[in-house]
Amino acid sequence: MFDQILGLPAHPLIIHFAVVLTPLLVAVDVAYALFARWRAFLAWAVVVLSVVAPGAVFVAKETGERLKQARFGSVDGVLAAKLDTHQSFANPLLLSAVGLGAAGLVLVYATKPSRGSMRDRFGRPATLALSAVTVVLAVVVGYYCFRAGDSGARAVWGV
Repeated sequence: MFDQILGLPAHPLIIHFAVVLTPLLVAVDVAYALFARWRAFLAWAVVVLSVVAPGAVFVAKETGERLKQARFGSVDGVLAAKLDTHQSFANPLLLSAVGLGAAGLVLVYATKPSRGSMRDRFGRPATLALSAVTVVLAVVVGYYCFRAGDSGARAVWGV
């Protein structure tokens, strides 16, 4: 399932979804957390990206593992070290992206006014704490996204 798309290795094709959607998730979640007046416009994007971006990271991770097994299972030396470095960022990126997605969803739920009230569901202190957690997770996801992409590019292009 995660091996090929139309006869081509799936990983180089799939990673572009993760490369685009994950930084979008970071940017939209940070904007939602920091700018209350934009929340009405950004809520739908936070919800969609909170589900789709971690899914894209998961599929990219799985296709990368299949590609390594199929094409690079017997390599050693410098290339093996570069591939291992690249692969070492997959799980932290996936876990932090899932965490950011969950934090974004909870933040959207918390900031939607409850019926008959214009206040946040759990109160201002809870919203501020959720916003802080979201921003911290966004920084972590941004870091791992950059490191995974950079190490993958260096492995492919030999830099």
